Amino acid sequence: MLESVTETEQPAATRQIDPSATIHPTAIVAEGASIGANCRIGPYCMIGADAVLGRDVVLVSHVVIDGHASIGDAVQVSPFATIGMAPQDLKYKGQPTRVVIGARTQIREHATIHRGSVGGHGVTTVGADCLLMVNAHVGHDSTLDHHVILANNVMLGGHVQIGDTVFVGGGAAIHQFVRIGRQVVVGGMSGVEADIIPFGAVMGNRARLTGLNLIGLKRRGFPRPQINILRAAFRSLFRHAGELRDRMQVVEAEHGQDPVVQEILGFMRADSHRGLCRARRVAVEDDDATES
Repeated sequence: MLESVTETEQPAATRQIDPSATIHPTAIVAEGASIGANCRIGPYCMIGADAVLGRDVVLVSHVVIDGHASIGDAVQVSPFATIGMAPQDLKYKGQPTRVVIGARTQIREHATIHRGSVGGHGVTTVGADCLLMVNAHVGHDSTLDHHVILANNVMLGGHVQIGDTVFVGGGAAIHQFVRIGRQVVVGGMSGVEADIIPFGAVMGNRARLTGLNLIGLKRRGFPRPQINILRAAFRSLFRHAGELRDRMQVVEAEHGQDPVVQEILGFMRADSHRGLCRARRVAVEDDDATES
């Protein structure tokens, strides 16, 4: 049963609370929860029995952490965010699935991250140094790698996979089981129902590739010769006529020695529930495109 706790009222052995942690008297911490050094638990937070908080975690106020939840060092969670609530899956019957949040991630107001389901791989993962803005939702069994940014009101269905350094614009909706490669930019209000190749830029309802995330590539130090190879590969894959498998073979022959091109081809060949997001009839590669 959940009950109010202060550092002086409950022994550390019962709740595994580091003596340096600060817990507001109105916060509720269940028996069995683990609170790391220098954590700050603000007013009216609720921490479940299976929650583990690393060092320097800050829960500002009114935060709910439920289920088997592991919160990395220096994570900051804003008011009314919830982490580890049951998945929105009618087949779920209370099994001990998990959620894992990486170090230094920021979770802003009203964001929701649901734990995994038994129909998936049982864990929802948000990597290190991510930013989930106001009202973002991460569905069950989703996996976000590091440095991912979800802007306000982004919705991720269950089982979504997102690579490193992806930016998803405000109000975008990502269909369940979609894969998004690293360093992709998704335009605001887009409806994404198919997989997005690494380094791509997409926009629209339904979303289509508009080119490469060129500004993102430049700002992260990709040299000009590398960018030129990627642009040539993109044109061959998505602008030229013919069957996609034939175009992939052409790119393999022309640029297969390049590891970044190989990453894109490997992504395209991998198993997919949703298929690949295709380019607009006239693709746009604009150096002023939104940066991820």
